[in-house]
Amino acid sequence: MGELSLSEKEVVKKEIKSTRRTFIRNSGLTVGGVVLGGALGSLLGDKPAAPVSQPAVDHSQAAANPNQALMYFTPEQFQVVDAAAEVIFPKTEAGPGAKELLVAYYIDHQMAGPFGLNTKEYMSGPFSPGEAVPEQGYQTHLKRQEIFDLGIMALNDEANKRFKAKFPELEEDQQIEILTDFEADKVKINGSVTSKFFFTLLRKVTIEGAYADPMYGGNKDMAGWKMKNFPGHQGAYTHLGKDQFVVVEPKALNSQHKH
Repeated sequence: MGELSLSEKEVVKKEIKSTRRTFIRNSGLTVGGVVLGGALGSLLGDKPAAPVSQPAVDHSQAAANPNQALMYFTPEQFQVVDAAAEVIFPKTEAGPGAKELLVAYYIDHQMAGPFGLNTKEYMSGPFSPGEAVPEQGYQTHLKRQEIFDLGIMALNDEANKRFKAKFPELEEDQQIEILTDFEADKVKINGSVTSKFFFTLLRKVTIEGAYADPMYGGNKDMAGWKMKNFPGHQGAYTHLGKDQFVVVEPKALNSQHKH
């Protein structure tokens, strides 16, 4: 196949952006018409967040992030989660996406801790399907670690079945197609968990990873906060004026302890 002309490339870009926009709109990432996430807001037509008072950290000069170490996922599992999270929270003109924000590391660290092990939840019956009803909330005997193991395997299996490749190797529109069917509960995973349940959990931790304090592994350089003009953990606001909105450089939790 010959190389596409410039006009043809522009058409392809518009089609991909339209597909991504449709996926995000239909994925429940809006509440009451307000888009969750600066990057998503820009994608759907909202104005980008106002610039912060100081430039963002130059990633090329930043020190190595000690949080970039896997605690639960295998490297292959990590690649699947990294790709899926980027589809849910993509990079746009407003700011970085899930990959640059290190969201997959946040998810990995959560799976390795109490959240992934469900240590604070009642894990006895009734279980769904059959015994439990949706109003009872989390009603599976599987821990979140196990749900992610099954969900990641299902993403790769579905990608191989449809496109003869692993999920991270697919084109973006192919990844969107598969994730859309996961959300619509059209893919069978396991008798104890549905594809919709896994997708909902994946979306939840993706958004958390974009906006949680960087000490938890995501939100690299507080870029998620900067897209929303969120100040983070400021010691005080008394020095700021009261007559106008002031954008301040955000501070992470570790800034309080100088480490």
